[in-house]
Amino acid sequence: MELIDLHVHSTASDGSLTPSEVADEAIRMGLKAIALTDHDTIDGIPEILAYTKDKGLEVVPGVELSCYYNKREVHILGYFMDYENEELKKELQYLKEQRDNRNIKMVELMQKDGLNVTMEKLLHGNPDSVITRAHFARVLVEEGICKDKEVAFRKYIGVGCKYYLPKPQVPCEKAMDILNKYAKCSFLAHPLLYHFGYAQIEELLVYLKSLGLKGVEAYHSSNNAYESDKLRSIALHHDLLISGGSDFHGVVKPNIQMGKGRGGMKIPMRLLDEIKKSI
Repeated sequence: MELIDLHVHSTASDGSLTPSEVADEAIRMGLKAIALTDHDTIDGIPEILAYTKDKGLEVVPGVELSCYYNKREVHILGYFMDYENEELKKELQYLKEQRDNRNIKMVELMQKDGLNVTMEKLLHGNPDSVITRAHFARVLVEEGICKDKEVAFRKYIGVGCKYYLPKPQVPCEKAMDILNKYAKCSFLAHPLLYHFGYAQIEELLVYLKSLGLKGVEAYHSSNNAYESDKLRSIALHHDLLISGGSDFHGVVKPNIQMGKGRGGMKIPMRLLDEIKKSI
């Protein structure tokens, strides 16, 4: 069976591998196709497409947009992005600038308390990177402030912690507007990570479908078999497509393998074939 992974991150956002290294890892894992879905950016897509031109790996140009629904952050995946479109680049650049302002304020809070955290250390030689809290966690560990990233999130940058500031609240309507214009289809990412009950997930899906959502990421590294089957049933009930992905970040999430998640994930190529047929 040919396997795929439709949720993968690179150094263009908060992954540890460059887009080209992501492709090499996919090939090493024997995958037939992947989607590069960095947070709020398409900057890694030209590199990975050029690198894989003759390598037998299909790469879906994607993105993962962060947005808010009823004051709760949710993520929406866009597949087959019009990644060369200048208007899309402007839209995403605006989101990046809003996020940068928040990151600068978090750095200032830490420096005020004598923590040796700077934007240069967060960027780590990649000036175009989309900075997330994972970058803060890395620096806090590297500087010896925290023993590991779990401590960094629990004591320093998790929701409610002293140095946590919320991201700019992009409404889900805005995110869907972007994806309707510049993606061929959009999928709700990892529904169970929002701590909704299944009834709430269905309400969210019904609302997002009214805005143009095409599917659900029913298979994800955080799900067990029962949960994936439940999400698959919900998707079918609402006539939504199904996708799946590991949410691979490299060493940022060391227990997640591309294509395998935490070990048992198998996402068949037929899911991508069905998505292609729908568009």
